[in-house]
Amino acid sequence: MAGGWFAGPGMAVACVFAVVSSPAVAVDSPDEAEADLILVVGQKQAPISIAPRGLSVSLGADQFAGVNAVNVEDLIKYAPDFFVRKRFAGDNNGVPGFRGTHSVQSARALVMVDGFVVSNFLGNSFSFPPSWGVVGPAEVRQFDVVYGPYSARYPGNSMGGIVNITTRAPTRTEAFANVQAMLQPYDQYGTHENLWGGSVEAGFALRQKDGLFSLRLSARRLRNQGQPMQYYQLTPYSGPAAPIPVTGAVTDPALITRQPVFADYAPVNSTQDQLRAQVGFESGAVQAQLLLVGWRNRERLLHPDSYLRDADGAVVHEGIVSIDGAAYRATGSNLGLNGRDQWLAGFRLSAPLIGWDMRMNLSTLQFARQDARLSDGYANGLSNGPGRLTEQKAAGWYTADVAAEREMGAHRLAIGINANHYFTDQANFRTDHWRSADGRALVSRPSGKTRAIGLFAEDEVALSSALTVTAGLRADFWRAYDGGLAGPLSVTRYAARRDSAVSPSLSARYAVAADWTAELSLAAATRFPTVGELFQGSLNGDGSFNPDSFDPALKPERSHDANFILRRRAGPVTLTGSLFYQRVRDAIFSYAGFNASGVVNNAYKNIDRTRQVGAELILEARDWPLTGLDVDANAAWIDAETQRNRGDPATEGVQFPRIPRWRLNASLRYAVTPDVRASLGARYASRPNTDLRGELRGDTYGYTSELFALDARVSWSLGGGVTLSAGVDNITNDRAWVFHPYPQRSFLLEAGWRL
Repeated sequence: MAGGWFAGPGMAVACVFAVVSSPAVAVDSPDEAEADLILVVGQKQAPISIAPRGLSVSLGADQFAGVNAVNVEDLIKYAPDFFVRKRFAGDNNGVPGFRGTHSVQSARALVMVDGFVVSNFLGNSFSFPPSWGVVGPAEVRQFDVVYGPYSARYPGNSMGGIVNITTRAPTRTEAFANVQAMLQPYDQYGTHENLWGGSVEAGFALRQKDGLFSLRLSARRLRNQGQPMQYYQLTPYSGPAAPIPVTGAVTDPALITRQPVFADYAPVNSTQDQLRAQVGFESGAVQAQLLLVGWRNRERLLHPDSYLRDADGAVVHEGIVSIDGAAYRATGSNLGLNGRDQWLAGFRLSAPLIGWDMRMNLSTLQFARQDARLSDGYANGLSNGPGRLTEQKAAGWYTADVAAEREMGAHRLAIGINANHYFTDQANFRTDHWRSADGRALVSRPSGKTRAIGLFAEDEVALSSALTVTAGLRADFWRAYDGGLAGPLSVTRYAARRDSAVSPSLSARYAVAADWTAELSLAAATRFPTVGELFQGSLNGDGSFNPDSFDPALKPERSHDANFILRRRAGPVTLTGSLFYQRVRDAIFSYAGFNASGVVNNAYKNIDRTRQVGAELILEARDWPLTGLDVDANAAWIDAETQRNRGDPATEGVQFPRIPRWRLNASLRYAVTPDVRASLGARYASRPNTDLRGELRGDTYGYTSELFALDARVSWSLGGGVTLSAGVDNITNDRAWVFHPYPQRSFLLEAGWRL
């Protein structure tokens, strides 16, 4: 590790973290004391599926019972210092964020399903979220979250953290069905809509009584209308065309450009279909699992709503208009169709071999289809006129993970290798007919591949009954190759690149007393650039190709991390305090700006050094202070800033964008009767900066705003395996933004049956 980096975290962990004391209780049983050593916040019914170094969270059925879960990522929305950028039910851009991780730094989150990687490391933005949709919420048994890269077992993409979703295994013969209905009354600017949705999920499992095999099949369909994600603004016009006098534009003085809003982008009509099959094999200590999932997604954006009316009351969608004598151009009311088909295949095997516990995971996720069709304007949209097509050719990834563990006296050794291969080939066209995508003219075709191989070793040593130390070492070998950019008249090829990194980690866990546990974790991590950051250029807002939107010479991100945890159990109450530190050299960031025509464009660049420090306080209470009441509440203070940026010195010393200073999440669940349960949830994030310079701060469209959401849910168990639930999210109808709008007040009715 680089000398001197301990100065920041060393001072932090040396500080005394004051935890409010609770009444003294009897000494824990040995089993309870051992469970406490794991430092896992949340459920204890099943072991955590990720190496718990640093702050670790495990959520199960008790926590899920208090959540209005339409999508699988909803199940973790009250986790400590954590969030998912989910804008509506069925959103395809749900990027997870840990602590001071930016809400579009998708490549810093390692997300898995049953140990199979579903993180989309083809890029690093909201356009590359994990494939959450390969799992329905009714199929989840457990959600595990680990914050930071403190285990050598995982690659540098764990720089933010790790999530593993454990699905329900076919352990017995059973069947289930679940039906949901949703409503969101939405009101913003001139848009007033009642947006409806619903889902149906069902499946069954078969388990041989005396045989070796098991089978689980399930399917889900989700249909939903999401609120419009964008709003169109008028632009000043000074040309010769005679404008049409109109009314109806909405003025929002808090907008970044301060121009009148004249239309929305259209509600998002989303349809998602999922089919999942899981085959299990178990013979003594030998276990195997085959997982096959298909996920089909369609989005229709066909009804943009213009607020403009001419003198006769007719709707005006585009053209040159005048308002109170000022002339404007109305443009952008496009129609769109998006399609995405993915399939996941994974094979897992665990067995003993010459004294070692062996485990192997092999998986691939492929994009069978991914395209986006967009009209050039409203009239062209209705007439199937000119437009644009973005079409994904071959794209996806392969992953492999092989590990071996064994105990040798006081040591528990783990060695292994993991590897991944990501590849992409995308084409951007202008088309004569946008809906049918006929008459194609190539604009750009970027492509490329990356490959990474990692070797790791960890030794967990029980130095005494109270002290455990884990030392780890990881070596990564990375290559980027076959990068190219084809245009209408030329093809550019980029030289292959190689890089490597060695990342040490060290963790010490100490049982201070029967009801006190402390842990200190230190680590270094390297996150190599993705295919998209290196080779996959993007389009500007006007459909033109942006040659500055990628950089084949990007440096990898390198972080040094520290986390100190102090945990106190006192009967039904547990308090956990956490201090964390992360310094990242050459952080990769997507700069957003405007070109000379006022069109939004983006470019990936390295930032010399960023730093985050923070503190977290987590409360867990079971049957306290009332019998039947469970409480999970947490608060986090985060100070993340750009320390050095030679490319833009004005950003130095400024709070890093999209990261709030304060974040609070809470879930209260109460058993009113044995058959009736009620819950209350809360989410809060203070207003962050929207840009690197800290000049853009606001609570309206185009900004990243303050967030406050109060949620409620009531469930009734009717017997015979039937459950009814009713819930509402965002009770106070808070209007929050992540550039795009978050949902307003939303209602959910749900009926479930399990045999």
